[in-house]
Amino acid sequence: MRHNAYYPMSAAEQILWLTNFYVKLMGHASTLGISSAACAAAVADARWIIYILSTWQPAQRQWAKSCTDAVKEAQTGESGMVMELPVFTPPPLPVADVANDLPAVVPVMTGALSRLFSLVQVIQEAPGYNDTLGTDLGTIGSAATSPDLNLVQPEISVEIRGPHVFVGWGWTGLSAYLDMCQLQVDRGTAQGYVDLAYDTTPGYLDTTPHPAALTRWKYRGIFRVGESQVGVWSAEVSIAVGG
Repeated sequence: MRHNAYYPMSAAEQILWLTNFYVKLMGHASTLGISSAACAAAVADARWIIYILSTWQPAQRQWAKSCTDAVKEAQTGESGMVMELPVFTPPPLPVADVANDLPAVVPVMTGALSRLFSLVQVIQEAPGYNDTLGTDLGTIGSAATSPDLNLVQPEISVEIRGPHVFVGWGWTGLSAYLDMCQLQVDRGTAQGYVDLAYDTTPGYLDTTPHPAALTRWKYRGIFRVGESQVGVWSAEVSIAVGG
């Protein structure tokens, strides 16, 4: 899902945003023309997502770790006892918060975050909406500054993985502005560098068979937008293969 500019990327910051949004929405709903029912539904959506991010997901990850441990124990454990496989028990849902007039958290229909984004669009078009209110709700995103694509440069790495060479690369935080990475290889022949791949997913496996004699293969990459190269070539990396 592509996040709106005002919505944070990390789960911890998302929890803070959602909490601030539903608390402030309850106070601003009448000014924005948001009905009591719509406000209550948004609060329920936000609190459900908070539960998923802050409580359910960490518990699920801990359970997944226990499953990994159980697999290891099943194969090489020395306890001499009959195994009991871990069972996931979801953490309890938050009860009603009487002091703040909030009902118990309950499961809602799927798409809760999409509904909140749609509500924000309604809010931003409301007659009573202004920058001060938007800042209070957290619905004003920071201005995005486009990077200078003349300066972008991939970071390339190589390693042997079985019978192949794995070429590591990433977007360097600029995936929103780039389309692909053009990878080239020099296999020590008279051809020099030739195209290896036009890759749109970070990390590429070069499946060309290794030569019989020990040889050094060199790799480089450059980002592309559409049909054009942008930025500068990566630093050259090399690896010994064959032999």
